[in-house]
Amino acid sequence: MTEALIDSRMAAPDICVTRPLIERNAAETPDKVYAVFPDGTEWTYRELREHVRRTAAGLEKLGVKQGDHVVSWLPNGQDALRVWFAINYLGAVYVPINTSYKGGILAHVVANSDASLIIAHAGLAPRLADIDRARLDTVVIVGGNLDTCADLTVHDADVLSPAGAEPSPPPREIMPWDTQSIIYTSGTTGPSKGVLSSYLHAYMTGAAYSNLPGEDGTDLITSDDRYLLSLPMFHVGGTLPAHIMLAMGGSISIVDAFNTATFWKTIRDTRVTFAILLGVMAQFLAKQDPVPEEQDNPLRTVMLVPFDFDPTEFRARFDVQTITLFNMTEISCPLISPINPTLLHSAGMPRDGVECRVVDENDCEVPVGTVGELIIRADCPWTMNHGYYKNAEATAKAWRNGWFHTGDGFRKDADGNFYFVDRMKDAIRRRGENISSFEVETEVLAHPAVQECAAIAVKSDVSEDEVMIVVAAAASRTIDPAELTEFLIPRMAHFMVPRYVRIVDRLPRTPTEKVQKVNLREEGVTGDTWDRDKAGIRVRREKLSG
Repeated sequence: MTEALIDSRMAAPDICVTRPLIERNAAETPDKVYAVFPDGTEWTYRELREHVRRTAAGLEKLGVKQGDHVVSWLPNGQDALRVWFAINYLGAVYVPINTSYKGGILAHVVANSDASLIIAHAGLAPRLADIDRARLDTVVIVGGNLDTCADLTVHDADVLSPAGAEPSPPPREIMPWDTQSIIYTSGTTGPSKGVLSSYLHAYMTGAAYSNLPGEDGTDLITSDDRYLLSLPMFHVGGTLPAHIMLAMGGSISIVDAFNTATFWKTIRDTRVTFAILLGVMAQFLAKQDPVPEEQDNPLRTVMLVPFDFDPTEFRARFDVQTITLFNMTEISCPLISPINPTLLHSAGMPRDGVECRVVDENDCEVPVGTVGELIIRADCPWTMNHGYYKNAEATAKAWRNGWFHTGDGFRKDADGNFYFVDRMKDAIRRRGENISSFEVETEVLAHPAVQECAAIAVKSDVSEDEVMIVVAAAASRTIDPAELTEFLIPRMAHFMVPRYVRIVDRLPRTPTEKVQKVNLREEGVTGDTWDRDKAGIRVRREKLSG
């Protein structure tokens, strides 16, 4: 659906608003499967409505009202899906947070969210005891016992399934421009920012490419497709499949995370036809020895992001068509390639309804082939973010001159193709996760031996970035890289723990005392840099039980 058509029908909530979409699909296709889970459980649209309404009634009994912010701290699965949709069913705002968060970053997002209620997995809830919980006063524990913070009102998951209860209609109709979610994206010069997304923004992120023509001329995604949801539901990559397929009347297959070894079995067992592969996921599959499940599989389309390797053999081996694009939490897929792209590193061309420019620091367009910052604006209101929650300064900076500034370096060729070059900000991207250098530095500086710290990205030998910290010791102190790493492991999400530690006498600074990170990046991994991998210190993602 084009933005012009959306613009002409913006007052029609059944295009994109969760509550009417659930009601419509349950009425029109009640027996069609919407969601498939790893244990073989399937939810039809009728069952989805039952689960969501029951959960919404439970949330309402806990005091949740239209416009309230509710935190969901859950791994992918049935609970995460029903809680999200139930929050939106009431007209409340879904605030998912990363299941790896702990310490300072957890405290920040909880405080910034203004939520008084959190639904948390039992394996995560104890982390709340270690932080300032701001307005938070109630926690619902899913998947285990209730041992958590003494000063919180604690409920088990049964409160989300009250017998015989029905949710009330919202005081006013939920509209496409209402806030659907606040999704936190890593900051670069400060703490993580909460991206405000409307229902129309969430919808357009998927609709932007769904009706593009595939190899056979039919739409890239239809209501007959099943979209693999393998990215976490606290990221836009996880929320996108669920929302767009709900809007289209299609279906999803939800798994906890991408797994190379079981990918093709999941595709065949759950009859997936469309999947997103980020970073090295596709290359992991391409380098895997052939497995029986990869033959005669139902997968039809693979989205490769970024487009950083020649997929010719990949397409032939797995009999799929490919596409690529550029997106961020704040935007809605403004750059999209044609089917089976051939221009390596290209993110495609601007789609209908958006304008994209590559500019200098004064927002003046740079010549063809010159690297600058990508800025974007859309024809239709509410199809991109409407700011950062409680951060007017960051909102104004991002939206200056009426354009959204991505902070990413691009160049454009003479034919109008856009190529991603590098991040112009200090964010580090490792294994599909955006990492704030500011937040890494905050935790490193908590070590008593560290006087100064700069966190930078260095190129990985696999893909994307590795985290490197350059540190200087406090007076009369010495820094042991291994001991510093062990100090950081319990304080950080697994993907944030630095691989490289370089010790210097003093960080290079400008006359205004800003750290010259560009110099550190140029020097990269020096001969005196300590490598965690070579030292044999492994950091693994924490597994949740229950």
